[in-house]
Formats: sequence, C-alpha cells, structure tokens
Amino acid sequence: MDIVFLRELRVETVIGIFEWERRIRQVVSLDLEMATDVARAAASDAIEDALDYKAVAKRLIQFVGESRFQLVETLAERVAALLREEFGIPWVRVTVSKPGAVRGAREVGVVIERGERPAGRGS
Repeated sequence: MDIVFLRELRVETVIGIFEWERRIRQVVSLDLEMATDVARAAASDAIEDALDYKAVAKRLIQFVGESRFQLVETLAERVAALLREEFGIPWVRVTVSKPGAVRGAREVGVVIERGERPAGRGS
C-alpha cells in the first residue's frame, strides 16, 4: 500500500457547539493519509494516473468551507466519506483539529481511519 498525504490543510468554516461559534468562522486543520497505488502514475508520469492531491484539496476546501457542523467528529466522518466516494480511495486516515480551541493546548481534534487497508505489493 502506498500513501498520498496532505498536511495542515487549513480551512475556515463554521464549527462548534456554542452559540458564539455558530456566528463566526474558525480555522480547522486537516491532515490526510490516503491509500493508493502509485506504481501506474510513477510509470506513466501522468497526473491522470495519480491520485491528484490538488483536486482533493480543492474539493475539501469547498466542502469544509461550506459546512456548518457542530462536532469535529462529524466533519471527520463526512470528509472520509467524501474522499472514499468521490475519489475512490479504499482507506483513509483523517485528522481534524481546531487550533487554539482549548486554553493551554496548541490544538485539539480527532483522528479516524475508514475503509480497508489494501495489502502491500508482494503480499
């Protein structure tokens, strides 16, 4: 199994349970690890054969930016489902964090894994 990743994709969105949070936009940070097989793309050197991380990022910026979830758990689940459905990703690890949400902590959030990890080559 190969992994394509994105780190610290920062998107402004409405998220939170408190009334004041529902009236503002806050930054959430996404880290993604997405299972793929890079062999075909490596052989052809063509973006059409790759998991296009720029397309993934653009779609997530749109989706997260338009969302209005209360919980980071819900946002993480919806991001994982979107990636698996729209990009055909068999396994994904999604980290969603809210920087500065808790005094004294740099960030808080959740990490989820969804799907089946493909077997590595030669297995």
